[in-house]
Amino acid sequence: MPDPVLIARDQRGVANVTLNRPELGNAYNAALLEALIAGLEGLAKEPGLRALVLRGAGRHFAAGADISWLAEVAEYPPGPAFEASLATTRAMQLLNEFPHPTLALVQGACFGGGAGLACCADIVLASEAAVFGITEVRVGVAPTPISPQLAQAIGLRHARRYALTGERFDAAEALRIGLVHEVVPAAALEARAEAMLDEVLAAGPEAQTMTKASLLGANGALLDARQMAMLAHEGWTQRASAEGREGIAAFLGRRRPAWAPGGRAARARSRRGRPGRDSLDD
Repeated sequence: MPDPVLIARDQRGVANVTLNRPELGNAYNAALLEALIAGLEGLAKEPGLRALVLRGAGRHFAAGADISWLAEVAEYPPGPAFEASLATTRAMQLLNEFPHPTLALVQGACFGGGAGLACCADIVLASEAAVFGITEVRVGVAPTPISPQLAQAIGLRHARRYALTGERFDAAEALRIGLVHEVVPAAALEARAEAMLDEVLAAGPEAQTMTKASLLGANGALLDARQMAMLAHEGWTQRASAEGREGIAAFLGRRRPAWAPGGRAARARSRRGRPGRDSLDD
């Protein structure tokens, strides 16, 4: 099997990290999270590193969690289920607190945990055709592993809207709410990234590390072990709930979940003859 995360370094000290499950829109599973965590931990300690660029292989940046993997994890006992959520929380923490400047290049889908990764990057460039969404609630799970960075990136007000509706939005809206810094034509994305790297590499690396640590620390953006455990606990308990299981099953079964208009519960009410419910099957 191909490596789920590819890491390459250039002579400037720039690490290129590529999420490498293009056949699934770079949706993450346990193997990808494990590789991303190990890669970020190693790169953070690497002498001479100046910057990190995060990409997705193929047409998409990152489509969030692999739903088939979530269905598997939903059946885990509490200990392993908690650890699975903690892995997502840890990956986000490592990227958010990475000691050097980070850039994310977003094309195609940027959903759920993919949007979380974008929120954790210092600089985000997006193609005009990129599509975003904090989509977890649509399958009955909660985006708790990314909630701190989400609120820090786009503000609590916007986070409350998009995390509660799960609606999709375009690159122009992502720019307006602060999820991305610049929107460029897809063909210009790599060139703009190189120009931005020139700006990053012109600054003092030690000053950058201190500046980033100060900004995060002074604004309550550093997670401790207790906070991470709380986020992971909230994540796995919702995923393992009856609603979470129903949402995941509905997604995999290509049907509406029971709670949605036209979903299974609505059809059951209609069959029992309750007035005004027939339209829910449309």
